[in-house]
Amino acid sequence: MAVTSRTPESDRSLPESPSTPPPADDEAPVAPAPGGRTSPSALTRQERKARTRQALLDAALDRLAETSFDAISLREVAREAGITPTAFYRHFESMEDLGLVLVDESFRALRTMLATGRAQVSEPGDEIRAAVGVLVDHVHRHREHFRFIARERYGGSAALRTAIRQEIRLFSSELATDLARYPVLRELPTTDLQTISSLIVGAMVMTVEAVLDAPPGRAEHEREVRRTAEQQLRLILLGALQWRPR
Repeated sequence: MAVTSRTPESDRSLPESPSTPPPADDEAPVAPAPGGRTSPSALTRQERKARTRQALLDAALDRLAETSFDAISLREVAREAGITPTAFYRHFESMEDLGLVLVDESFRALRTMLATGRAQVSEPGDEIRAAVGVLVDHVHRHREHFRFIARERYGGSAALRTAIRQEIRLFSSELATDLARYPVLRELPTTDLQTISSLIVGAMVMTVEAVLDAPPGRAEHEREVRRTAEQQLRLILLGALQWRPR
């Protein structure tokens, strides 16, 4: 995914000084771990760098549970990850770059999970129930990612809004390719398949938002969300089966 740079802000972008000593998380010496167990000091420099990068992503997600992406600062994220603000640039070019990585991670994981769900379908016609189940379960496991996506779809960062739209279009395009594999749909023009997939993706987005907004501990509410999602998808596909292109 292309990285789009914004004009740095005083608190979100800080120039890195060449004289700044390297942070301990990236440059700590490698030492043998007692008892053969892996300890932070026994990790390679690349492994420590990967851990710090993930810590920054996790710290941003923690902050995003309470506020929008534009409201969090580089200093806050670096402090929560346990590094200095200047060391942030060893991992991301800017806060916007970090946000774009979060968008990419969120959709890549979702595509993987839905592909797994399709592979687990045991009976013809059960694809819808399987897809909805995988989607809802995935939202629960990655609630922070999905809340971030739902908020930033219409958020203040133009780069993130654009990236999310691109990912949704890509997701829809991949789904249209999947639909073309079904004998009952493969005769439809590509434009019609793309329209059908856009409707399905739209229904899935609404399902994600319904899961996120559901009150905790209300199992009957979630069952209703699942039933509604399955019904919407069935109606879309039934309409597609009856569609006759002009």
